[in-house]
Amino acid sequence: MGKISYMRLKGSQNLRLRLLLSTLSSTPILIEDIRADATWPGLLSHEVSLLRLLEKVSDDCHVEINETGTKLKYKPGIVMGGRNLVHDCGVSRSIGYFLEPLIVLGLFGKKPLTIRLNGITNDSKDPSVDTFKSATLPMLKRFGVPPEGLELKIESRGVPPHGGGEIILSIPIVQDSLKAISWIDEGMVKRIRGISFSTRVSVQFENTMIHAARGVLNRLLPDVYIFTDHKAGPQAGKSPGYGITLVAETTSGCFISADTAVSYASGKEDGMDDEENKELNPPEDVGEQITSILLGEIEQGGVVDSTHQGLLFLLCALCPQDVSKVRVGQLVPHGIEVLRHIRDFLGVKFVIKPDPSTMTVILKCVGCGLKNLSRKIS
Repeated sequence: MGKISYMRLKGSQNLRLRLLLSTLSSTPILIEDIRADATWPGLLSHEVSLLRLLEKVSDDCHVEINETGTKLKYKPGIVMGGRNLVHDCGVSRSIGYFLEPLIVLGLFGKKPLTIRLNGITNDSKDPSVDTFKSATLPMLKRFGVPPEGLELKIESRGVPPHGGGEIILSIPIVQDSLKAISWIDEGMVKRIRGISFSTRVSVQFENTMIHAARGVLNRLLPDVYIFTDHKAGPQAGKSPGYGITLVAETTSGCFISADTAVSYASGKEDGMDDEENKELNPPEDVGEQITSILLGEIEQGGVVDSTHQGLLFLLCALCPQDVSKVRVGQLVPHGIEVLRHIRDFLGVKFVIKPDPSTMTVILKCVGCGLKNLSRKIS
C-alpha cells in the first residue's frame, strides 16, 4: 500500500467540523499544535469521546494521538451505521455537540443508524436535544431525507454537572444522494410551539417560565402552546435544573428555534465560586430571555436560525451537482468557518449576495455530488 498523504491542519478550533468533512470526503487529516501552549495541552475529553464515536459508527477508521494529545492523525473509514449502538458522551459537553456530525454521517452509511447516547441532554452551551427533534430533523426532510426512520426519542433528561440523560437517535440512509433545494422564502410566523422541562426541582418552575414566555408571545400571535415535561425519579438524571426550548413555525415551513437550560454547573467554568453560584437564574427571567432571543432570531430573517447555518451550508454543499439557493439572516462566525472548510475539503464555493431590502444574505452553490456509495445495493 502506498504512503498516505494527509491534509495538514493546525490548532484545536473547529475540530468537530474538520473530522466530519474529513470522513465525508475520505481525506486523511493531520492536526498539529492542539492547545500546545495551554495549561492543559492537547485534546479535551469530549473531543476524544467524539473520535471514539466516529470509530464506533465506521469501519477501518484509524486514529493516532501522540502522548501529550497535541497531535492527531485521523484516517477516515467507511461509515457503517448499524443498530443497537451505545455511546457515553460524558459530562464535559452535552449530547447536542455529538448529534450534528452524527446526523450527517448517518445519512451516508451502509445501513440505517440507531444509537443510544448518554450524557447531558440540555445545557446553555450546545443546542438542546429538543431543538434537534423539533427544528433540525424537519430541516433534513427538505433535502430528500426519507421521513421513515428519522426519529429522536428522549428517554431521560440530564443537566450539568452530572448529566444522566439518555436519548435514542435513528437516522435513515439516503438511497443515492441528497436533493438540491431552492429555499429563500422564510414566510411569516404562524405558530409557536415549545417544551419546558424540569429535573429534581418543583414543577412550579416550569409554570412560571411558560407564563413569562406566553406573556410576551401572546401579544404577537394567538397560537402559542408550550408543553411541560417534568421528570421524576431515574428519568430526571443526576442533577437539578430546568429549561425551555421554543420553536417558531412559519407559513413556508421553516423552523426557527431558541433554547436554554439553567443548572448549578452553568457558572463554574467561568471561574466563579460555588458560593456565588448557589442562586440560579429565576424561571421568570429565563422565560423572558429565551423569548427575546427567539424574537431576535425571527427579526434577523432567513430560513434557519443562526445555530443551524453551518448545517444548512454543509447539506447544500453535499447535494448533487445542481444549484442550491438559500436565504439566511446575518452570517455568524461559525457559519463563515463552515463555508471556509467546505471550500478546503469539498472544493465547493458559495456565491454570497446580500439582500439590502430585507437585511438578509442569499447564498448559492453547486453541490459536490456526494453519493452514498457505501450502502448495500439491493
